[in-house]
Amino acid sequence: MPDRRQLRRAIPRPLRQRLYDWSPSRRRRWRETPGITRVPADAGVVLTFDDGPDEACTPELLDALDGVGATATFFVIGERVAENPALALDVKARGHELALHGMTHRRHDLLTAEEASTELSQGMEAIESAAGCRPRWYRPPFGASSPQLASICAELGLQLAYWDAWGQDWEGDSASRIARLVLRNLDAGSVILLHDSALYGQRDDAKPTVESIPIIARSVHEKGLEMVSLGTALNGNTG
Repeated sequence: MPDRRQLRRAIPRPLRQRLYDWSPSRRRRWRETPGITRVPADAGVVLTFDDGPDEACTPELLDALDGVGATATFFVIGERVAENPALALDVKARGHELALHGMTHRRHDLLTAEEASTELSQGMEAIESAAGCRPRWYRPPFGASSPQLASICAELGLQLAYWDAWGQDWEGDSASRIARLVLRNLDAGSVILLHDSALYGQRDDAKPTVESIPIIARSVHEKGLEMVSLGTALNGNTG
């Protein structure tokens, strides 16, 4: 029997792209549990990465961000932070922001209230233990939010954060295609979603994401904009 990845690959890539963009279930969830999808236009463009930290990609990505003068928000997985505490600390030390993607990369909206609360609390504790900072933003894996998760976020002092531009880089596309998808509707105030790990996607290597950064940065700078973290865009600091 074909696995989930094989079934996805049976759908032509242009159609998969449209389905990802359209996603009525995601739109419904975001209406029910509003979160950050954009920031004020004068803040620039927010750059975010999910699923790390990952030794196979994050160090090169940090160098790429240094090279284009960008800061970003990293929505990290607690178990990945626990395995790579020095790397998580390096993300912060280089001026970026650590935010929460959960303790694990499972569907948090399908958990019981107790399980979901533990999932988020443990993820926060992993970040605080490694980097000495308490995350302010939470992005659920797959963007799959729920009223229950929103309630837990309120209890933990977290704010839901989504996106309005993405490169669909989990697909294993080239750097140029990733950049093209990000840039097709990008404008001042956009929140970009990319991934600094291939562990939870459909690709074997996250290097194309790293290679897409200079391409994206050139276009952003041509628009007279800068790429910044969510904390910088909304509060003027990364925390």
